[in-house]
Amino acid sequence: MENPEDKYKHLERIERQIQEKEVKLQLRKSDAEVHKTVKHQPEASGKLWQKKLLLGPKLFAFGIIAIVAVKAPSFLAGVIIVGTLAFVAYKQFLL
Repeated sequence: MENPEDKYKHLERIERQIQEKEVKLQLRKSDAEVHKTVKHQPEASGKLWQKKLLLGPKLFAFGIIAIVAVKAPSFLAGVIIVGTLAFVAYKQFLL
């Protein structure tokens, strides 16, 4: 039979091996993540400025469209209300 001290040493050795494997696995994962990231490319930053420059006029145009989309129906509603009142007044007072 093995003595308890030998069993303890055997278990410690197995635990160290497991810890070493875990450390190696973590290193491999972190290494894979480092290689997975894209390095900074100066060419892409120029394209980013172009996109930002085009964003301003697009937002301005969207704002103009939104204002027109609100003003036109409100003007049309005003015309309909005034026309209806004029028609009702004509029917009541002139006929």
